[in-house]
Amino acid sequence: MFKKLEIEFADRPLSIETGRLARQADGAVMVRYGETMVLATACVAPSPREGVDFVPLTCDYIEKTFAAGKIPGGFFKREGRPAEKEILTSRFIDRPIRPLFPEGWSYETQIIATVFSVDRDNDPDMVAMIGASAALTISSIPWNGPIAGVRIGKLGEHLVLNPTHETVSDSS
Repeated sequence: MFKKLEIEFADRPLSIETGRLARQADGAVMVRYGETMVLATACVAPSPREGVDFVPLTCDYIEKTFAAGKIPGGFFKREGRPAEKEILTSRFIDRPIRPLFPEGWSYETQIIATVFSVDRDNDPDMVAMIGASAALTISSIPWNGPIAGVRIGKLGEHLVLNPTHETVSDSS
């Protein structure tokens, strides 16, 4: 069943769609913010891991070169290992979500945010965080969410919510 939610968020359209992609995941959403698109999925193992005293959570943020309209050329035609930005964004998604799982949660859980498209105005990291939260919320995985994230810039004396790249370069 296809569902779509659209709102105006920081003077740009934010939409969350579910039901079209990644139907085998426990929760999957496509989040669009401006022209930036991120597919976020949440999956859980059918049985718990024995003997773990931590939350077995994996958060991956994947930014493929095709999302920015580039194709690797030259000798290397494949994507390499994750860039530092991808690793930091994965942690950025993981840190607020991890403590919201129930005490004693021992099911392997994966959250994967894949960037499909990036426009020149909106960073996909905040979109990925919103998508991860939405994917967990619609899944059967028990957690005490949702969460949200925003980027704040300071332009003169004014605070700007989710500033564009141009606004960030002008901010203090």
